[in-house]
Formats: sequence, C-alpha cells, structure tokens
Amino acid sequence: MEVLSSRILLRPADRAECRRFYRDVLGLAVSREFGPAEDPGIVFFLGQGSLEVSPRGTGDVRRPAIWLQVRDVQREYDRLAGAGVWVSQPPRLEPWGLVEMWIEDPDGLPIVLVEVPEGHPLRRDQRSFTPGPT
Repeated sequence: MEVLSSRILLRPADRAECRRFYRDVLGLAVSREFGPAEDPGIVFFLGQGSLEVSPRGTGDVRRPAIWLQVRDVQREYDRLAGAGVWVSQPPRLEPWGLVEMWIEDPDGLPIVLVEVPEGHPLRRDQRSFTPGPT
C-alpha cells in the first residue's frame, strides 16, 4: 500500500480542552482548521505526520484511530478484502467529499483509508501567491 499522508485521529470528550492542550500547552503548529468556527476541528503538524482533533464519531469516543491517505480506496478494498481483512465500512463518498473505508488492526484499532478525489479542497494549494519584484 502506498501511503501518501497519515495522521492520528482523536475524538475527545472535550474538544476545546484537547485543542487547548495540543495548541497552547504542547505548542503544536496548526496545519488547518475545518468545520464550524465556534468549535472547529484542527489538524496539527506532528513531525512527518499529523494529529487531528475532530468531532466525535460513532463508537468509543476516547479511542484513537489511524488515518491513511491512499491513491485508490476501491483498489485497497479489493486487495485487503481478498486478503481476509475485516472491513467495518466499505468504501463510500462521505458528505465532506472524501472517499473513506474503515478497517481494524488485529487488536481492533480503527484505521480509515482515505482517497482525496479530484477537485477536493485538500488537493488545491490554498496559499496566495504574491509575485516579488523582478
């Protein structure tokens, strides 16, 4: 599997306190924010990976998960299902525009495989370009 990027996902009971801890106490730099301005999800830089403090999903709120971006989720689904890996959620296009599927490691740790489709904001360079003097 070719992993293009990765992150650890946290879905804390108190997202504001979690954001404060990682941003203000540990001093991690913010890569991006998403969701409502009054209670955003935040992705922090974490060396070669990222740490995402995101909204609570279903299941165990305090349990971390691993986020792996791949080129083709359907191809990975076919390969992993063929290898006998249990798929807890087959590939589907989520409302936020990413194609995701969920599996678990042998100890039950959730892993989401993510494909960023063409045209998704994560594929576009959001920086503004200001040409310097020539």
